Order: sequence, then structure tokens, then C-alpha cells
Amino acid sequence: MLYIVATPIGNLKDITLRAIEVLKSVDLIACEDTRHTKILTSHYGINKPLVSYYEYNKIRRGEYLIRLLKEGKDIALVSDAGTPGISDPGAHIIKLAIENNLPLTFIPGPTAFIGALVLSGFPTNKFIFEGFLPTKSGARKRRLRQLSTEKRTLIFYESPRRILKTLQDIQEILGEVDLCIVRELTKKFEEIIRNKPSALIVHFQNNPPRGELIIVLKQKEKIQP
Repeated sequence: MLYIVATPIGNLKDITLRAIEVLKSVDLIACEDTRHTKILTSHYGINKPLVSYYEYNKIRRGEYLIRLLKEGKDIALVSDAGTPGISDPGAHIIKLAIENNLPLTFIPGPTAFIGALVLSGFPTNKFIFEGFLPTKSGARKRRLRQLSTEKRTLIFYESPRRILKTLQDIQEILGEVDLCIVRELTKKFEEIIRNKPSALIVHFQNNPPRGELIIVLKQKEKIQP
């Protein structure tokens, strides 16, 4: 069985009892960064082999994990934080397991973008999760133009290195829309900022951020004729 196990996005206490039970019962744990996952497993006394499975070895390591599953091994798949398969290489091994008719199941838990959406106060009945926008400005602007007529709440992940450029592109393409940026969710220095792009650009120029950020964008309401 392949167990897709959601793990805490920051606070180690945000793990389910079932997730701990599964991690203690499997034959091995496949994770993005063994050093990162070791912090979690050590905290809960989980003594299982850790196997690295990340973006640059997912093809070779994926075949290895599929072979173990076919041999009858139980494997838990975790990401560095949150739910595997969302904007991380976990999607690849899940696809391989399905293609090979291998059993898999999901152990639910935290997902960062859902928390950010709820905290934003923006409409939650209809939304789009875009993951990471393109890294190059030209491609990023094209994608934002494509989304300019979208009426649903938009959610993006972004790195601290690109946040200023992304905010500048949002301002240029979409104007002074309402944004909520969530950083370090569930951690000691959790930060939730609601403002327009221009104000957020100034904020992050003066306060360079650390850690991955989540951008929640409320589309402008259309004025009825």
C-alpha cells in the first residue's frame, strides 16, 4: 500500500493520530528531504527508514519505490510540509502507482493554501489554486493576463526571492487588487498581511521575507451597467 500522508506545515503538533500510526507501521517513508522529515519522525519516536524522493531523482527513485510496492512493502509518502502531490514531486509517484494498479490511500491533514484562503476573508465558494506562477517575468505576465477575466479567488505560491517581482507584475497587469499574503503559517513568526500591491511592495522592500509565501487575490467586482 502507498500511503499519501499529510504532515504539518509548520507546527509539529498539527499532525493527526492516524498519520503517526501509519508512519510507525510502514516499511519505509519516502520524503523530499530526509533531514527535514527526520525532525518530525524523531519528535514522535518514529523509527523507520527514510528514502529521499524529490524533483531531481523522482524518475529513478520512483521506479525503485514502485518495485518495492510490487514486492508487498508498505510505503508512506510525505512532503516537506502539507499534503503530498500538491506542487511537489509526490504527484509523480501517485501517478505511477495508479498506472501499475497498486493500492493507495490518503491520510488527510494540513494544506497551506486552504488555510491562507480561509484567513484571507475573500470569497471561498469558488477559487482557483495556481501553484507557482512562471519564474520568468514574460511568462508570468502572460499567465496573469489570462487570469485577468477570472472572477474566482486566485491563490498562488511564491518564493521570497520572487515575491517583489510577482507583486510588481500583479500591479501592472491586474491593477490595485485586494491581496492577502500569508507567510510562515502555523509557525512562531506567522504573518498575515492584507493590502494592495503597491503597499505590499513597499512592505517587502523594507522587510525582506523568509519562507514560502501564499498570495490570495480577490478579483475586482464587475460594475453592473
